[in-house]
This record gives sequence, structure tokens and C-alpha cells, in this order.
Amino acid sequence: MILEQAGSMRSRKPGMWWGAAIEAPDPGALARFYATLLGWPVVHQEPGTAVIGTPGGAFLVFQQATGYEPPTWPPAPGAQRPMMHLDFQVDDLEDAVAEALALGAQLSPTQPQENVRVLADPAGHPFCLCRDDG
Repeated sequence: MILEQAGSMRSRKPGMWWGAAIEAPDPGALARFYATLLGWPVVHQEPGTAVIGTPGGAFLVFQQATGYEPPTWPPAPGAQRPMMHLDFQVDDLEDAVAEALALGAQLSPTQPQENVRVLADPAGHPFCLCRDDG
């Protein structure tokens, strides 16, 4: 998906890093989970923070969260809602799910689409493995 850029932040220059920060009870462990799942390296780690780098130069930052409560999928009244989730395109949905489960992910009992599998990472964040049928 390519979006037309209407403008840009003046202080951002080509090649500057960007990424999403994800709360976790154990940032190092969650970074290692995604690094292994995706084949992306852990590029930085210090107490309370771990970072993996993507081949395209983006980062996923995992930060220590005191009192962390995992989100509930699907959302339920009174429970912590997912605020975001990650989607990853895969060629073979069954194999990708098996790999994620072997690394410690959990398969959600609710699966809204035939070509998508909703899982939870070891910290409980939902993420989707998506087979593009189109």
C-alpha cells in the first residue's frame, strides 16, 4: 500500500529511524520473541528497553511497563482493550502459525477471517498473520 505524502515534518530527514513502542512486562524477552519470529536482529538492549531493527530501517521498541495488563482479544467490557496490533504477511498460514506457537505465542479462540490468524505474543499483545489471497 502506497500513500501519497501531503507534507512532512520539517525536522525529519531521509534515513532517520522510526518505529512503534510496545509496552511489556519483560522487554528483552518480548524483543527476542519478535526477533526470532521475524528474523530481525536485536539492535539495542538496556535495562527496561530492547529494540529490534527491520530490514527497511524501522524499529520496534519494547519498553518496561510497571503494572502491565495484557490486552484482551476480542475486546470485552471492563478489560484492557488492544490499542494497536501488528500484521505480518505470510505465504503459508499454517506453517507461520506453527512457528509462532513454537516460540510461545497463543492462538486466539476468535478468528474473524479465513486468511488471517489472530495470535497473542508472550506478553498478550494480539498480532495477525495474514495470507494475501488477492
